[in-house]
Amino acid sequence: MSEIQPAERHVDLDDAVLGFLDYESQGPPLLLLHATGFLPWLWHPVARELSSSFRVIAPYFCDHRVADPENGGLSWKQIAEDLICLCKRIGLKKPYVAGHSMGGAVSVIAAGALGMEAEKMLLIEPIILPEDFYSVDNARVEDHPLASRSIKRRNHWPGRREVRKYLESRPLFKRWDREVLELYISRGIVGDNNGGLTLACHPRHETSLFMGSIAFNPWPVIPQILCPVLVLEGEHTENKGFIDFRKVAEMLPNGSHQVVENAGHLIPMEKPRDTALIISRFFEG
Repeated sequence: MSEIQPAERHVDLDDAVLGFLDYESQGPPLLLLHATGFLPWLWHPVARELSSSFRVIAPYFCDHRVADPENGGLSWKQIAEDLICLCKRIGLKKPYVAGHSMGGAVSVIAAGALGMEAEKMLLIEPIILPEDFYSVDNARVEDHPLASRSIKRRNHWPGRREVRKYLESRPLFKRWDREVLELYISRGIVGDNNGGLTLACHPRHETSLFMGSIAFNPWPVIPQILCPVLVLEGEHTENKGFIDFRKVAEMLPNGSHQVVENAGHLIPMEKPRDTALIISRFFEG
């Protein structure tokens, strides 16, 4: 692994404290926004490649706010507001933005609904649900297709060896790059009070994020994003037929769409080098 390592910083949002990784550089700012339930360290192989050209900032949206999954969870519009506040507090102006899954949807809300100015945006499988989902009142965890699964996620292991064995047995992690998987094992799994290991992003926090996905409908604000935007879709995505990524790109005034071959939904985890190359070509091209 390269010796390049980020500084781990925090910023005061007045009513919350937000952590982020900072790959200090003289280059223009680049935000890397992670997927639901994951963490910014999974961007490390990508950020490392890009840090020679950009000042890379990767915030951690998991437990910086208290949220109840049975009471609406944490709205993604609130996360978008926190992202804008982060930019203001650390002096980022007109950043490049690459958001994966939840991070992509948060980018859309920040730029389309809240006026965040971005130089260019890359949306990697943004979770922009079918419009019917946003009209549901008093939604229950068990009725949400993603939250209902995350609340049941396994959350205890006796040691790292058992963590690795478990993850390698799960279809979700089969295509992951080895370095990214090791980062998830070392950074995404932490010690608990009983001598075992648990997820850094607790299933209840992850479920709160999924429930917050339906609090704001991003479809109407997509046409308000005027900067160049590239929407990436995995060739073998689990979201095929559920989320229309091509439609998202077509609704953007300056949007384009690209399919990443031999990839599923988790493109940055499966193909970090390809992801870094796509980001570099699009943002610098």
